[in-house]
Amino acid sequence: MGEMNILDERKQFIQIGNSSDGCSGIKCDSDSLSGAVSQRACVYCGARVVLNPITDAFHIVHGPIGCASYTWDIRGSLSSGSELYRNSFSTDLCEKDVVFGGEKKLAAAIDELATLHNPKVIFVYATCIVGVIGDDVDAVCKAAEQKYGIRVIPVKSPGFSGNKSYGYKMACDAIMSLISPCAKEGEKHGVNILGDFNLAGEMWIIKNYLKEIGIDVVSTITGDASYDSITKAPSAELNIVQCAGSMTYLANRMEEEMGIPYIKVSFFGIEDTGSALVRIAEAVGTSDNIARAKEFTQKESSRLKAALSKYDSCLKGKKAAIYVGGGFKAISLIRQFAAMGMKTVVVGTQTGKPEDYEVINQLVDKDTVILDDANPAELEQFMKQMGADILVGGVKERPLAYKLGIAFCDHNHERKHALAGYDGVINFTEEVNRSINSPVWQYLNIPTPKGGGLAL
Repeated sequence: MGEMNILDERKQFIQIGNSSDGCSGIKCDSDSLSGAVSQRACVYCGARVVLNPITDAFHIVHGPIGCASYTWDIRGSLSSGSELYRNSFSTDLCEKDVVFGGEKKLAAAIDELATLHNPKVIFVYATCIVGVIGDDVDAVCKAAEQKYGIRVIPVKSPGFSGNKSYGYKMACDAIMSLISPCAKEGEKHGVNILGDFNLAGEMWIIKNYLKEIGIDVVSTITGDASYDSITKAPSAELNIVQCAGSMTYLANRMEEEMGIPYIKVSFFGIEDTGSALVRIAEAVGTSDNIARAKEFTQKESSRLKAALSKYDSCLKGKKAAIYVGGGFKAISLIRQFAAMGMKTVVVGTQTGKPEDYEVINQLVDKDTVILDDANPAELEQFMKQMGADILVGGVKERPLAYKLGIAFCDHNHERKHALAGYDGVINFTEEVNRSINSPVWQYLNIPTPKGGGLAL
């Protein structure tokens, strides 16, 4: 393979193959390199995607109308109740507001919502323009709370103030502001599910599994959550963290301030789903719950292995590239592909932490390319040179894969079918098979890369 055209400053974010001592030296959890065209979103977007699934919350985007339109109905999160969260409200700041300030406009927007809709909670997002002109969003929100007796919570999320991970943190701070006054002394019971956003009904699948093994769910943060349900979170005995990138910070704060411990789990893949259910039962359940969890996972694993055996010959030996948001999801996908007889040749994340890359390093082969916060040019070059047959990623990566003649599987927030749990494994395997073995690829004539080893 030929010489790679990688920016010098980006080389420390890329690792070729796993290290012999089992330690990953990749740089991660840092701000994006200016000019590298990162696939990450901004701070405001990170905050909005976490809070948006709270179904009866009002979201006021204090900024230009473009910010609101960019994140309008941003996740495919499903609701069992209110559909209010699918609306987006904006103060629509313009040139005049930049000069004279937008506090009066924000106060008027809150007045209108409070008067017309009598909301239980309003989140107010401070965008880049607000960060520049210096509106006192905290003061406006505090005055509105006193005036109307409702929760009006500022979300400090100017896009230039950090990266998408920082947006997650700001959203978690807003959630803590919402639930902290509800914390009470007393016996705790059940679990909170953190970091699943019910994109295609996954939260319902997970809750059904926990019901099957006899574990009560207190609150879901934030998939299919409501104001009333989310404020019950302090009464839980354990937090289970599905999306480590967005919710580990919240889990840490809840442990420190409310005494609720947490465990990180994944419900993607047969192995990880079974492990998660047993670990949860062991953490908060009785011997009966543990026995039910083991029996359930063994039964489902046997069912799936029989159902998926027909795909063995179609997928064995194929090569996969992974580029997703968090490290835990990447780890689960590597394991899923291995169970399908496929090899992961490229893997990257937007918000992976050092401990995530340590695990990834242990799971992949010596020639696998590992990337943090990749850009389209890097993804294109590595996928072509490693001969990837399919890319698993999000909406921004789909056009890149198709332009290269590479199959694609959407594992991000716009998908319409569940990929979590045991049924999600079937959906995922079927989609990967349909994508890789689609007859459309025979009509493409894409040259195969030639050359020697990778060079950075």
